[in-house]
Amino acid sequence: MSKRSVVNTSNAPAAIGPYSQAIRAGQFLFASGQLGLDPATGELRVGIEAQTRQVLANLQAVLAEAGASLSNVVKATIFLADLAHFATVNQLYGEVFDHEPPARSTIQVAALPKGGLVEIEVIALIGD
Repeated sequence: MSKRSVVNTSNAPAAIGPYSQAIRAGQFLFASGQLGLDPATGELRVGIEAQTRQVLANLQAVLAEAGASLSNVVKATIFLADLAHFATVNQLYGEVFDHEPPARSTIQVAALPKGGLVEIEVIALIGD
């Protein structure tokens, strides 16, 4: 039977609702979607580039808390408030997932929490 545990770090924004930053279940880590919120201030970064960089930093912090890194990610889902930002997000995403990138979906949504422009969630495979 697989063990389930909550992953939480102060190096990423606190959950803004009834959810965990991530859940580890056996060898899998399911990281909730991260917005471009600065964990120190709780404020949303300004602009798609700054928000995307912050989202990726927040994901790295959550993964690190679980003893993982971006290289452990097997699936990512990107939510964009506007697909016109796809090229910018894709470029920044490619900078951090530059070797054997994970499977990925990108979806335009009607809106994101706090007026965010981008949100990314990931699933990672880690040893137990």
